Amino acid sequence: MASPLYRRFRTLLIANRGEIACRIIRTARAMGLRTVAVYSEADRDALHVAMADSAILLGPARARDSYLNIDHLLAAAHESGAEAIHPGYGFLSESDEFARRCADAKLVFVGPTAEMIGAMGSKSGAKALMEKAGVPLVPGYHGEAQDEAILAKAAETIGFPVLVKASAGGGGRGMRVVRAAAELNAAIVSAKREAKAAFGDDRMLIEKYVDNPRHIEVQVVGDSHGNLVSLFERECTLQRRHQKVIEEAPSPTLNDKQRAAIGLAARKAAAVVNYVGAGTIEFVSDGRDFFFIEMNTRLQVEHPVTELITGVDLVEWQLRVAFGEALPLKQDEIRLKGHAVEARIYAENPAKNFMPSVGRIRAWRLPEESGGLRIDAGYSDGSVVSPHYDAMLAKMIAYGESRDAALDRIVAALDRSDIRGVVTNVSFLSALLSHADVRSNHVDTAFIERHLKELSGPSLKIGSSEIGAAVAAVLARETALHDKGSPWNKPGWMPGGERHRKLTFRDGEGRDHGATLGYGGNGMRLEVADATFAFEVHSRGDGIVDSFLNGTKTRAIALWDDRSLYLRTPNGRFELSLVDPFGVDEDEHAGEDRIVAPLPGTVVALLAEEGALLEKGAPVLTLEVMKMEQTLRAPFAGTLKTLKCKVGDIVQEGVELAEIEAA
Repeated sequence: MASPLYRRFRTLLIANRGEIACRIIRTARAMGLRTVAVYSEADRDALHVAMADSAILLGPARARDSYLNIDHLLAAAHESGAEAIHPGYGFLSESDEFARRCADAKLVFVGPTAEMIGAMGSKSGAKALMEKAGVPLVPGYHGEAQDEAILAKAAETIGFPVLVKASAGGGGRGMRVVRAAAELNAAIVSAKREAKAAFGDDRMLIEKYVDNPRHIEVQVVGDSHGNLVSLFERECTLQRRHQKVIEEAPSPTLNDKQRAAIGLAARKAAAVVNYVGAGTIEFVSDGRDFFFIEMNTRLQVEHPVTELITGVDLVEWQLRVAFGEALPLKQDEIRLKGHAVEARIYAENPAKNFMPSVGRIRAWRLPEESGGLRIDAGYSDGSVVSPHYDAMLAKMIAYGESRDAALDRIVAALDRSDIRGVVTNVSFLSALLSHADVRSNHVDTAFIERHLKELSGPSLKIGSSEIGAAVAAVLARETALHDKGSPWNKPGWMPGGERHRKLTFRDGEGRDHGATLGYGGNGMRLEVADATFAFEVHSRGDGIVDSFLNGTKTRAIALWDDRSLYLRTPNGRFELSLVDPFGVDEDEHAGEDRIVAPLPGTVVALLAEEGALLEKGAPVLTLEVMKMEQTLRAPFAGTLKTLKCKVGDIVQEGVELAEIEAA
């Protein structure tokens, strides 16, 4: 008999935003449910709001005033007539208080009970349960005592390197790798501060850091009738800042015997609390043995790769379990077929230590979904990427009969993707998934950190084909302004004589690239560097231009933003600006003696005092930006002349925070 906590409902409120809210809406709608979105002031025009049958404003942009406000969420459910709430992931998805308040309000919580969340939500408490159940654990300290002396003693006993991480955390927040005793105190202070801001709980645990670690997790689902299954495993080893970037299923590291063993261990772990709902048991592995890390009592970001290799819609299963139904399949009926890879597309700059990017998306061009390609997105053309929430824009998921086929498909899709208005990691993801060591599975969780410079890559060389494409983009934009029936609509057409025109494009590193266009009755010529080419242009519309140099065609995607030009050619992506011959360049060195806020954020730590002598790169202060800490450093050696902020200040982008006097 199903628990009264689970019952059939018709109206579902999604207590989340972005791509996961959109993804839940799609399945709920397919099941005939009415959907209710919630949103903050910053998300009025968000995609999930447009997709839902109805939507209710929660409050201001800050998450604690909107998506994390339980009272506002329950009021929204009451106002909308919702009978159930799906928490998605992040925000309140692992809050036992939220699950309890939903139950008290007679609302179905699409997930486990408050007691299950509480038992597994504390990493230290969960490890104690796993130890009793015989699930293998990483050596570590999981005690309640949190004073610095006890934590330091625990780290010394375990032996460096150790991993310091938040007991109540997730998503890499409140986590630090410490390789020497001298680094421990600063790491604990920083991790505690980040954990308190993210989860309201700064308790820490310390574990032995596994060398060459791999992150492997198992999807489990239980129902209220006592059935519990695992749906194979995912590997999430490729991470940056302890946050997953690439996920794949099944793990290319495990053999069939290991796969069976880790699945059994996961089911044993979930059975400790008679788990109901979708959840994930996470393990760290050295490639031979595996050790329990934690349980996530919710749906995971990377759940689509499991769906593609099993044919199971995990959100549908969540909803059916919430209805009080039994699981549709038994363990021996779940089959694994093929391979799937997921890449997380973020608004961030890998070349600047993954600094988040905010702004309005001015172009959103991702390949169309097909049988082997799936895109889960929460943004579209015109969407605003806010500094208040996580920087993930979308997930691209590819399926293939083999791992190589899936990797080939996702790289090809990434290489056809164009997002403008914010900086993204799309090129980085393509380079990462094309790397020989990734293709051969010679990776660990520090792989990205070690190869970041290589993967971020030096600037691509701008050749004659790129300059030709840039000139073609200028002509295509100009001819688009003329009457379609006019002879002037043909690029370079003149009634007689010959004309020369000089064009200059500046790249992201301030280098100028010039070209001279000559045209008249006999067609166009283009001079680039010391070469002269016969030149033709064909505009295909929608930002697609073909340029011909001596008959050789280059097809480019050309997207304009005022005088800024984004080009994607077969050689890569290029950011250029068309130089105004009558404009005046700004002093490139202005303001270098000042540290300014790169994005809106909160000052959480001052790491140097006024008058201090600083080496180049020395930490000066820490900002919390988009839920992650960003340390701002001295641009050169000198003296910290002035600090213009204090801890707790909320600062806007471009605000001056400190001034440094050169040595």
